[in-house]
Amino acid sequence: MNGDYLKQITWSAGAFWVSAYLLLIFAPIFILLIGEQPAGRGFWWDLSLAFGFAGLTMVGVQFFLTARFHGATAPFGIDIIYYFHRYLAIWAFLLLAAHPVILIFQDMTIARYLNIRSAPWHMKAGTIALICFGAIIVSSLWRKRFNLEYDWWRLAHGILATAGVTLALLHIIAIEEYTGTQWKKLLWSVFILSWVFLLIYIRLIKPWFILKKPYRVVSVEGERARTWVITLKADGHQGMNFIPGQFAWLTLRHSPFRLKEHPFSISSSSTDPERLEFTIREYGDFTRTVKDIKPGEVAYLDGPYGAFSIDRYLARGVVFISGGVGIAPVMSMLRTLADRGEPRPLFLFNCNRLWDNVVFREEIDKLQGLLNLKVVNVLEDPPENWEGESGYLTRDILEKHLPDDRMGFDYFMCGPEPMTRGLEKTLYSMGVPLRRFHTEIFNLV
Repeated sequence: MNGDYLKQITWSAGAFWVSAYLLLIFAPIFILLIGEQPAGRGFWWDLSLAFGFAGLTMVGVQFFLTARFHGATAPFGIDIIYYFHRYLAIWAFLLLAAHPVILIFQDMTIARYLNIRSAPWHMKAGTIALICFGAIIVSSLWRKRFNLEYDWWRLAHGILATAGVTLALLHIIAIEEYTGTQWKKLLWSVFILSWVFLLIYIRLIKPWFILKKPYRVVSVEGERARTWVITLKADGHQGMNFIPGQFAWLTLRHSPFRLKEHPFSISSSSTDPERLEFTIREYGDFTRTVKDIKPGEVAYLDGPYGAFSIDRYLARGVVFISGGVGIAPVMSMLRTLADRGEPRPLFLFNCNRLWDNVVFREEIDKLQGLLNLKVVNVLEDPPENWEGESGYLTRDILEKHLPDDRMGFDYFMCGPEPMTRGLEKTLYSMGVPLRRFHTEIFNLV
């Protein structure tokens, strides 16, 4: 497919989904303002209600963002969607919190409704809903600081979100401010039913489809630096068609209905959709158990996802920059390019702390003989008599190894966020256009 045509499709799809999102956010406000209104209480009162409706609608759309609909996530990449989800949640909470704050600022007597013990039930519902949303924000932004285990955090996240939305809806329906007429109640009910459907889809329908396409563990092999390569084979189906660089949610030793899934990059070639590899480094509670998985065990996959792929762009050359286990999606792209007989010039800047930490070291050396590939290893703590690059990847190192026509190359970066953010600034200072940067976000939550 022509690269310009592919970009046009992506931009068109992206514009459509952005427009749909804005429509969902603002539609309830416009609908509720149509027709007969309650007796006027002033600008600030109406603004407070508008903030409440907009904030709750934004929270409702959050369920859609995390439902992983392929058509909606493809133009942006689901990693971007999840980042958007995170920051949108903060703005939604601020709007919801502004709702009572403005009302209290206008009339201090309203503050009594914040007392959970003495307030009417529908006011209690609104207050508890706001507490639920606040707990979601705090536990998500500081999950690692609080040492919240991923699976428990995710369970609590879902319970708090569902409880918050339900209580907020009860609060709105009971008050009937701007929702008194039958047709407005009907339209608001459509939004409620949409959220209920999303919950059913996420918790029941989608796991059922995943359950119908199991995989079997072929092997679990150790790599350097507490890294494991788990190989899966499709069991009774044709596997997963993906483009190199994408990732999937992996479930091991649990049913898909348990939602015990974790996102990992696919590191195998996309030319074999029935046999997939995932490269996993021991970081947390789940990843430390991967080495104990036995061949023959059942696994489930939800995917593929992500826009971090060479197949979305057609530059005259490609530069890969990886940090640590960030080499995983890069290996998928390099292996696929080797299978395709790719002739374009390729560069790999592989950054690690130690030489003994370089994952896939031998295979990367072999790939240099199969591709027009130049590999530059950059070590923070190199061994004695090291003749390669040392320290951190800098502008001097990049300019030393890249050709003069590097401005027309695409740059794919995957590694720790401080590293990729710094290199984005470095490449920009070198004159590389922003549209040439493609960064895989390492941490989704």
